[in-house]
Amino acid sequence: MHLRTFYYLIAILNLLTISACTSTITETRLSQMALQTGDKYDLLISDTYAKNDVNIPPEKVVELISTSNSLDEVEKQLLERYGINIIKLYEHGLLTNSDELILSQTMPALSENIALLNALLAIFPVDSYSIIRSVRKANIIDSEQLLDAILQAGLDPSLAMEATANGLENTVTPLIHSASITLYNQDEEYTSDIKYRQAGTELWDEGLSFSWDPIYGALSGSIFNLQPETTYDVEIQVNQSGDIKEFVFEFTTKPDSPPIDPDKVYYLSEIYNGGQLDLEALNIFGSSQGYAKIIGDGAVITPESDDIAAVNIGRQSYVMLENLTIRGGQRYGIFANHTHDIWIKGCDIAEFGRTAYEYRGGKAYSSAGSTSPINYDSGIYLEKSGIAVIEDCEIHNPNLGSNHWGNGHPNGANAIQIWAYHPDLEKRGQFIIRNNRLYGSDEKRFNDVIEGRKNAWRVGGFVRDSAIYGNYIAYANDDLVELDGGQSNVLIYNNELTQGYTGISIAPNRLGPSYIFHNLIYNLGDERGREWAAIKAGGIMSQPAGVTRVYENVILTNRNGIAASSFQGDKTFWIETQNNVIITRNNSNMVGYGIYDEQQFLSSQFFNDLIYNISMGGTKTYVSPETISSLATKVDTSSVQNFDPALINVLEIDSKYQIPNISITVPKDRAFSSTQILSEKCIFNCKEKLLIKVGKGN
Repeated sequence: MHLRTFYYLIAILNLLTISACTSTITETRLSQMALQTGDKYDLLISDTYAKNDVNIPPEKVVELISTSNSLDEVEKQLLERYGINIIKLYEHGLLTNSDELILSQTMPALSENIALLNALLAIFPVDSYSIIRSVRKANIIDSEQLLDAILQAGLDPSLAMEATANGLENTVTPLIHSASITLYNQDEEYTSDIKYRQAGTELWDEGLSFSWDPIYGALSGSIFNLQPETTYDVEIQVNQSGDIKEFVFEFTTKPDSPPIDPDKVYYLSEIYNGGQLDLEALNIFGSSQGYAKIIGDGAVITPESDDIAAVNIGRQSYVMLENLTIRGGQRYGIFANHTHDIWIKGCDIAEFGRTAYEYRGGKAYSSAGSTSPINYDSGIYLEKSGIAVIEDCEIHNPNLGSNHWGNGHPNGANAIQIWAYHPDLEKRGQFIIRNNRLYGSDEKRFNDVIEGRKNAWRVGGFVRDSAIYGNYIAYANDDLVELDGGQSNVLIYNNELTQGYTGISIAPNRLGPSYIFHNLIYNLGDERGREWAAIKAGGIMSQPAGVTRVYENVILTNRNGIAASSFQGDKTFWIETQNNVIITRNNSNMVGYGIYDEQQFLSSQFFNDLIYNISMGGTKTYVSPETISSLATKVDTSSVQNFDPALINVLEIDSKYQIPNISITVPKDRAFSSTQILSEKCIFNCKEKLLIKVGKGN
């Protein structure tokens, strides 16, 4: 559906250029390239009318297009269910455009035929909330009928009404080193220019342009690399189809450490006598003016075997735990629920979670009567909570590892589990996980190292406005980091990730944008040595939908770099990439792709990434040519065979490919041996040097 103007990168000369020492394979399925199911129907119906009598009856059109090889099983089922109404939508021009004007002019029949709206929502899932906005503005369907249509489409009625309401206030949400901004009541074709500066200074810095959010009809994005507890000015110019509208904000980032109430500082030895440390029983809590703080001073927290958690925060808020050593917890090392403003620093957590009474089909059960395998035990679990920092901790050695995919979806422990859906909207999300060491072992791998709970939903996982950075994350039989669910301005950057079946999962992204940048992802593999991808994505057609922006990561895998994975039967993802280095080793069926985009959603864009497969000696991708413009370069094959990403923390790129607020400029005369590993000269034929940071940092 052309709700916006698409600017495709049609020129793909780089992809077709084969140098003396590289070869290129770019696989496509031209017959299946489309935006959404409705776009496919639009093309097929047009083609059918062009090849047949224009007066061909609608039933015959449906019959003819149902035989197309370009439709998958789900799309054929939708055609069977809504066929005649889809033809009517085509006749009204609504498979091409369904904005408010078109709806009001061409579809007064909507008010008389709710089935047309049901069909429209079903075949344009990504744009479903935008369609509802247009229907409400056009005022052509009463609220009761609209609610019925929303429910039939499987959409969240409370979100649909909220997201389509007028008057939502623009928001700014600062963290410690970043801040997100969302501008409501925007349109898809609008563009933004962002600049920011420390308050009281003269020099402006350029920010990264914002992304379209089809659910709320908003432009949304983040500003990075900010200083703690610092006030910033932001000016945003939005080009609204030729009219420039300016937005001005001022905000202050959060402090690098919380305020502490001096009357509520407790040393562990003064308040702990063994068993569970229960903050609710001790009535320990703080306030926004000063956190209560518990400091470990030598004692090890060792709960009883039937204590669900070694440390129970419960619903106590404004609490800081520092330097605690925790061994045990029937399910959790630290547990909290329905709380906020928690700060966990420098804690050592191990030997938590249940042990296996028996194994059935390769999965562990805690008792003979258990009907579900052991799952979701965690070093730290913050349930339905918000506004928290977990930093400088070491979480390792759970009591039980997880099964691998050979015995079904992995079940087992996590280092950290987050469900950031606090009951209070203002307190949702806002998690920071930084500078931790989170790892299992060959013998006891985590299920996911960092897991988002209820992650099939917009209100699951991290939900919004969170950051994961500077961490070492290792040893999982599934995902090293799971961002699935709500991902509105969720950031993961400057992390080192290794030894997992998947590096980072974003399947599905229920609300974006999310950002993945400056990460080092290498030497993946579960306990069997099997892996899928460094970044796994999919599921945006099952419910709408957010974009993930992937920049300047260094990836070395045996199998795939960025790849589709089925979620609720849907493998569609929406990703924008730039300046990534993706090296894959092996080469066979569904193996060795730098990017493996099975559904080829045309809103995705892959730009200026260095993609190289060692086995075939060239680029291997599975994408639509309309979406990709990769870098073609002469790669030193002998050097790349010995590429060690653990030694790489800088790469050079041409200054014209600099990403505002992401790429970091360094002096021209600075020497980088890292570039010599991948090419004879500068791999990007650079004019000046820009730093791609990977690994730890802010």
